[in-house]
Amino acid sequence: MGRVKTIARRSFLVGSVAVLGGVAFGTYMYKRDVKNPLLADLKPGEAAFNPYVKVDAQGVTLITPRADVGQGAYSVQAHLLAEELDVDLAEVRIDPGMPSAAYYNGVLAAEGMPIAATSDSMMARTGRGAADVVGKFLGLQLTGGSSTVPDMYDRLRHAGAVARETLLAAAARQTGLDRDQLSTENGAVVLPDGMRLSYADLAATAAEIEPVQDVTLRDPSTWRALGRDHQRTDIVAKSTGTQEFGIDMVMEGMVYATTRTNPALGGGIQGYDATDAEVMRGVQAIIPITGGFAVVADNTWRAFQAANAVQADWGPSPYIGDTAAQFADVAASFVEDRQDSRFKDEGDVDAALDGADVLAAEYRIPYLAHAPLEPMSVVVNLTDGRLDIWTGTQIPRFVQDGAAAVAGLEAQNVFVHVLMSGGSFGRRLDDDYVRQAVEIAVQMPDTPIKMVWSREEDMTHDFPRPLAISRARGAVSDGQVVAYDLGIAAPSVAASSLGRLGQPSIGPDVAIVAGAWDQPYAIPDYRVTGYRVPPMVPVSSWRSVGASGNGFLHESFLDELCHAAGADPMEERLRLCWHDTSRKVLEAVAEMSDWGSDLGEGRGRGVAFTLAFGVPVAEVVEVTNTDRGIRIDKVFVAADVGRVLDPVNLEAQLSGGVIWGLGHAMNCELTYEGGVAQQDNYHVFEGMRLYQTPQIMVRGLENGDKIRGIGEPGVPPAAPALGNAIFAATGQRIRELPFSKHVDFV
Repeated sequence: MGRVKTIARRSFLVGSVAVLGGVAFGTYMYKRDVKNPLLADLKPGEAAFNPYVKVDAQGVTLITPRADVGQGAYSVQAHLLAEELDVDLAEVRIDPGMPSAAYYNGVLAAEGMPIAATSDSMMARTGRGAADVVGKFLGLQLTGGSSTVPDMYDRLRHAGAVARETLLAAAARQTGLDRDQLSTENGAVVLPDGMRLSYADLAATAAEIEPVQDVTLRDPSTWRALGRDHQRTDIVAKSTGTQEFGIDMVMEGMVYATTRTNPALGGGIQGYDATDAEVMRGVQAIIPITGGFAVVADNTWRAFQAANAVQADWGPSPYIGDTAAQFADVAASFVEDRQDSRFKDEGDVDAALDGADVLAAEYRIPYLAHAPLEPMSVVVNLTDGRLDIWTGTQIPRFVQDGAAAVAGLEAQNVFVHVLMSGGSFGRRLDDDYVRQAVEIAVQMPDTPIKMVWSREEDMTHDFPRPLAISRARGAVSDGQVVAYDLGIAAPSVAASSLGRLGQPSIGPDVAIVAGAWDQPYAIPDYRVTGYRVPPMVPVSSWRSVGASGNGFLHESFLDELCHAAGADPMEERLRLCWHDTSRKVLEAVAEMSDWGSDLGEGRGRGVAFTLAFGVPVAEVVEVTNTDRGIRIDKVFVAADVGRVLDPVNLEAQLSGGVIWGLGHAMNCELTYEGGVAQQDNYHVFEGMRLYQTPQIMVRGLENGDKIRGIGEPGVPPAAPALGNAIFAATGQRIRELPFSKHVDFV
């Protein structure tokens, strides 16, 4: 206790001390440099100036530790380093590196705090600072929450500049010239006479120099690639089929495995009969794992076939087994003792609605699977007390610790080689499939094992986006929205996800109301309440997390209020929006879509706005009501990320987010019977088809004062904009997803 008091009195970080695991950390510890993991195995003549840049006789290696799940994370990280280091990315190696606390995420933790992105108060700044403290002290190396760019923007540029200046210092030492006489160009130091010393030639000298920390970052006006259209580093490989994903990993002597666990989630296994499977061609072993069994064969297909031949005696699921009963429990959660949060409570909502002509509505959203194109897969090899793991993952340090626990090893003896992921959408924030593979490796040491889930195993054992119900009331007066009371009931993503990783979940779960409580609307009487539904099936983050569904719940009812007031939905949002950056996004999308013009008979426009992950996004959807169903014609998207680093990728991510959001809103749900997911492949979990894909127009704005990520913010407004457009075209207000329960799409 005395030690805690000493630290607390000595110094604070942004006015507070982070207390973690009973230990208090002050500024002096926070400012201490993290250990550079690249120094652990440097060979003579190699130089590692920081955790992100290594130079040797073969050239330059850039470390890009944020996972690439298709969003271009490796590319943007490499470009941030390359701009300052002054290298041509075609001439360098890009490596995600090994897991390390040095690659902590200092931004993501703030998403779990009730801090509005629009707030710059002392409390907000303190909270964001505390999030960075938590990330650093716990070494939270995670990819998610559209945090790669905001978290790494300054860090990687500084790392590149440190490497550049240290190489210049090495050249000065090697040549006897002054630093001011030297410059850099495309991976080399240029001498006054035009002679070039490659960075590789300077590596040995640079290794003997203390890295130069006093650096000046280059002005964005001098950037060669960032801020301009440029080619992503993975585009050629992906276009030619040469990109290696986790599922493509091949090793000499490798065997192939798959696993089966109870399709009734959490039910366990009481026994199995593998008599028929054991004699099938190519089968090498059938072994028990926690809650099920694994089949090992000489190729993946034979492993799949043998797994189907095993007769298992599965136990019953301990969870609420049917979707109807699950929704009933959600509906029963709008009670005081299940209230989880009330971050928005402005004016006096109860008084405003008392005696008013109240509009009320209930909305529902279903469970949704992640269903990435690449199913869960991993290669493991346990040899002489060393465990190597090759997989696509967003949580390499958690994978390392979890695998170590299963194998009975120290974490430093587990080596996680992160590979490109063929999609994730949040699924690779869990390590369940890796733990299964390690169980196999423990029983089959000295053998490389590739474990691949079947599509059916992947979807039925997903941790889906949670279902939710909203109950909303509101009032209008003199053509304006004057009161809005929104309650949202959903299971906790934080408690479920963190629990699986052995971490505590403390306080309210912001995800339950994310994308709803923090919207910049100046409604006089405005309240948003979150209700926590007791755990049902385990759930997790899904692309744009809570905002993915709350955008629909919040913006759809706001649209109802606008129409009840007799107000134009765009004009009323503009009137209510007090945040200048967000208003400009709405103005941009109104101009892009020619809002207010006549579309003609049977056609309609819908608008929706959501501020999520600090990014205000507005979308307008245009539809036509044909005799065969709803046709989505055009979508207009405007978003503000503060600074656009890659205009091409910004357009791709926003367009992809629109397609993702629309496709799931149109057709997708995950339902349960007896604890078993009923949708086990794409034919019953169908996204948007190519012929249904609308023309999508994107505009990126740069009015925000902070740089933001764009992988997720395009999703939340898509569903409500479509629903509002359907109402405009047909007069039918649909209050549950998927829309295909009520209308057809062509």
